[in-house]
Amino acid sequence: MSADTNNPPTVPAGIPLLDEMARLPKASDPELIIITGMSGAGRTRASMALEDLDWYVVDNLPPALLPALAGMMTADGQGVHRLGAVVDVRSREFFHDLEDVLAKLNSDSVSYRVIFLDADEGALVRRYESNRRPHPLQEDGRILDGIRRERKVLAPLRARADEIIDTTNMSVHDLTRHMRKIVAADSDTRLKLTVMSFGFKYGIPLDADHVVDVRFLANPYWVSELRHLTGRDEPVAKYVLSQPGAKDFAINYAKLLAPMIRGYVDELKPFVTIAVGCTGGKHRSVAITELIASTLRDEGFPVRVIHRDLGRE
Repeated sequence: MSADTNNPPTVPAGIPLLDEMARLPKASDPELIIITGMSGAGRTRASMALEDLDWYVVDNLPPALLPALAGMMTADGQGVHRLGAVVDVRSREFFHDLEDVLAKLNSDSVSYRVIFLDADEGALVRRYESNRRPHPLQEDGRILDGIRRERKVLAPLRARADEIIDTTNMSVHDLTRHMRKIVAADSDTRLKLTVMSFGFKYGIPLDADHVVDVRFLANPYWVSELRHLTGRDEPVAKYVLSQPGAKDFAINYAKLLAPMIRGYVDELKPFVTIAVGCTGGKHRSVAITELIASTLRDEGFPVRVIHRDLGRE
C-alpha cells in the first residue's frame, strides 16, 4: 500500500504543561516507552536494548493498539511492568491515530516517555543504500525523497519527544549504551557473574568464558577419609587450600579477572561464566570455586556459584 502524500500522517504539536508533567513516570509506576523516529536511525537497535533489559517490546505497533497494550501493565511486577512500543510511519494510514491515542493515554493517566531516534540525511541515505531496502515513504522517488517526506511528517512528534537521540555518529554499541543510560536502573546493568566447578571427565561447560584447571593440586579423592566428602566440606577445603600456593592461586586469579570483568560491563557483555575444573568436579574445583567466588564478592561483584557435577557417580 502506497503512502498518502496529500494527507500525510499527523502527530500532536504539543500538550499542556500539566499534562506533560502528569504523564512522566514515577518510580513505582509501570513504565511505557514509545520508540519512534526516522527510518534507519536505529529504532530496531533501541528496541533490542530494551529487550536485553527485560522489557516487553512490540515492534511496528499500530498506534490504536497502544491503550490496550498499556492495559497489560501491572504495578506489582507479576505481569508486564515495563513495556516498549515501536511506533512509526510503517503503520501508514494507521499513524493518523497517534494524536488521539496519546491524548487517551494522558486521560487514562498512563505514564509514558517518547524516545525519538534521528540522524542526518547523509547517514540515513548510506544506511538505506547498504541494506538495499526501500524507504517506507519513498514510493517511486529517491531514498532522499522518502527521508524528507518522513522528516516533515514526524517534525511535531520530534518537538514534543522526551528524549532525542542523534545516531549520526553512533555505532550500534554506542546506541545500546545510550539507551541503557536513559532507561536502566542500577540493578539492570549489574553483571550476572557465575563461578562454576566442573569435572573434566564430564566435559568443559559450553558457556564458559574462562576455564581454569586446578588438577595441578593433589587430589583428595585418594585420601580415604575425604573421598566421600566434597569441596564444600571443611576437611576437603582445608586439604585443598593448605597445599603450597593453592590459596594464593585462587585469590590472585580472581583479582586478575576483576578489571576484565568490569570491562565486560562497559562492553555490554552482561553474563560471564568462570569455570573451574578438576578431574571429577567434586573436590579440588569445588573448594577453589568457593574461594574465587568469595574473593570476587569482596571485589564488589554479585556472584552465583554452581557446582555442576556434584551428585554424579
